[in-house]
Amino acid sequence: MASEATRKPAWIRVARTEGGAFGRVRRALRAHGLGTVCEEARCPNRGACWGAGTATFLLMGRQCTRRCPFCSVRPGRASPPPEIDEPERVARAAVELGLRHVVLTSVTRDDLEDGGARHIAATIAAVRAACPGVRVEALVPDLGRAEVERVLEAGPDVFAHNLEVVRELTPRVRDPRCSYDRSLEVLASARELGRSTKTKSSLLLGLGETDAEVERTLSDLRGVGVEMLCIGQYLQPTSRHLPVVRYVRPERFSELEALGLSLGFEAVASGPLVRTSYLAAELLAGLEQGQRPPAEGP
Repeated sequence: MASEATRKPAWIRVARTEGGAFGRVRRALRAHGLGTVCEEARCPNRGACWGAGTATFLLMGRQCTRRCPFCSVRPGRASPPPEIDEPERVARAAVELGLRHVVLTSVTRDDLEDGGARHIAATIAAVRAACPGVRVEALVPDLGRAEVERVLEAGPDVFAHNLEVVRELTPRVRDPRCSYDRSLEVLASARELGRSTKTKSSLLLGLGETDAEVERTLSDLRGVGVEMLCIGQYLQPTSRHLPVVRYVRPERFSELEALGLSLGFEAVASGPLVRTSYLAAELLAGLEQGQRPPAEGP
């Protein structure tokens, strides 16, 4: 039986939304043979986002070369080479769905020499060509400095890379090939090389971190120039994944939002169901208009 600390509380509610725009998004994705991180990572906001007509495209297959015990994306040593027509398929789906803010992410591809940077850049370019005026957000895996520059040359509006957890939990929560400092280097390179591109990262809570560790992590992210921050509650995808250590109360998320803004983050989304791409368009729009991000959905 779950303890009070780990029993899912009342504030963790996910509305079931599968009509209207939800079905339209699903049909478009299937028609173009595309995957989404919404499905592969079992995102709690899939219904809300798809119901609003948005989705985060998952590039380069559905099998990740890393095995992070918190993540439900399927692990594997290697996948087939990236499909050369995938960028155009993503662009066509974006046109069909009338998207104004496209989020692109991918599995980690350690088997590719450039980690998939060329493919990500090609997809950004294809979406921009098909959808003039579209905003593009690229959530990238572990990339070297040259690969970060290649992605930035394609002109994303937002360059995101997730730190995921505090330094102290990184060895237990992320694949051994992941590194807290390496992730900070990826973000620092993006900030230095992409002067007109906003940088963004995300943090999951509830895996055993302390308040002091979280606050140090926020300072580390600001120290490398990250401008946009998402903080959410870890939810165990299946019984095979790491268990939730505690459910963080909504008031604490509000405190961390205020702390993030006081540290100099330009936009902070902090709440139990917040994920990197949740309300991505609204967060960027709020930043540009000098407004607070909208309240978290159900």
